[in-house]
Amino acid sequence: MHRIKRVMAILLILSLAMLSAACGSNDRSGSGLDTVRVMEVTRSIFYAPQYVAIHKGFFKEEGIDIDLSNGFGGDKTMTALLSGDVDIVLVGAETGVYVTARGAQNPVVGFAQVTQRDGSFLISRKPVDDFEWQDLKGKQLLGQRKGGMPEMVSEHVQRKNGLTPHKDVKIIQNVDYKNLGGAFLSGTGDYAQLFEPLASKIEQQGKGYVVASFGEDSGKLPYTVYLSRKGYIDENQELFERFTRALYKAQIWVRTHSTEEIADAIQPSFPDTKQDTLVKVINRFKSHDTWATNPVIDREEYENMLQVMKEADELPGKVPYEKVIRTDIAEKVIQSSK
Repeated sequence: MHRIKRVMAILLILSLAMLSAACGSNDRSGSGLDTVRVMEVTRSIFYAPQYVAIHKGFFKEEGIDIDLSNGFGGDKTMTALLSGDVDIVLVGAETGVYVTARGAQNPVVGFAQVTQRDGSFLISRKPVDDFEWQDLKGKQLLGQRKGGMPEMVSEHVQRKNGLTPHKDVKIIQNVDYKNLGGAFLSGTGDYAQLFEPLASKIEQQGKGYVVASFGEDSGKLPYTVYLSRKGYIDENQELFERFTRALYKAQIWVRTHSTEEIADAIQPSFPDTKQDTLVKVINRFKSHDTWATNPVIDREEYENMLQVMKEADELPGKVPYEKVIRTDIAEKVIQSSK
């Protein structure tokens, strides 16, 4: 009798396990939520809508628990995606172009957009009244990594304003990203291309002055998007719809709430950043129309990005929009939200 009960109990456990696997194959947390492993290219206020979606509970409303990690750079982030160590990455759309052009065995596609402009700023060592980009002529600019979108945008803006990069402007590119702020503070360069909150912190120290926005002068492009493996999206489309719906809720929330409210919402992701710095940075991004208002990755913006890459001689080949970008998920989410 005891033996029969034991067998029945084992069968019941196996049945429940099989049911759990069928209903929630992504649930790695035991919480009843589908755990999605997301790797961001870096931790940045620039990605505020993502943190709003996390801390305002929009992902949990969609039955998703976000396991967020920092890739500390585009190369490591994409390697993690291609190897299957993460499910989704938040990174520049140009990385998808590079991977696709190389003919990756696991094709990747962008399915949702977070930022629509470059998020870097030009910092001057001295106050400059009525700055114009021509002021860079004959100067040293502490720049970004060759082949990265920030550097390509910088060179695009220079060309747009009648300057020839590396000829009219000496661009210093032998400093690691994490050391750019320290290098500028120690005297390297007349100007620097820096991201927030570093730019605002240097301003607050009285060691530099934000004189221009690269994003404002370069036009819109799919600067930061969510990418995943095509096969994984096809197998989990309903999950990706829920993920994108959570992002869209956050985008609407960011658009309809004050700078101070956004700062409060994302503060848990930036415990070492003062509230007034958060407010200043968020206000700067909002004023420059930095964040995408919906998750659809726009074709015109994609073509603008390819042009920027081509000018920088970094476009690896003709990579059609349809091969790197899919909009069906985002469009369905928007339509169902009306």
